[in-house]
Amino acid sequence: MNIAALETMLAKGTDTPLLRFGLGKTYLDAGNAPQAVLHLHACVENDPGYSAAWKLLGKAYLLCEDKVAAQTAWTAGIAAAQQHGDKQAEKEMAVFLRKLQKNGHSNNI
Repeated sequence: MNIAALETMLAKGTDTPLLRFGLGKTYLDAGNAPQAVLHLHACVENDPGYSAAWKLLGKAYLLCEDKVAAQTAWTAGIAAAQQHGDKQAEKEMAVFLRKLQKNGHSNNI
């Protein structure tokens, strides 16, 4: 789905974590990290256990040059992944955190 269609769904009152995740991912894929942050943040506010959203939120924050927020998102995402047994997301975010802490800011995460 494209951004316009997703935004239309949101404007009509369909505000779900899945829709917010879709919007966030679509904006991130389109290179609009600030809009991605907005929607991914709304997603995890409504569903703090959504580990995939935490993972993308950290990436979006990193693209916005906010390393502290990226670290915070990934730390929360690891906790969410552990609670839900999402080992793959947990491992990925742990790698992102290590790279962030070791190398400083890298958009290649």
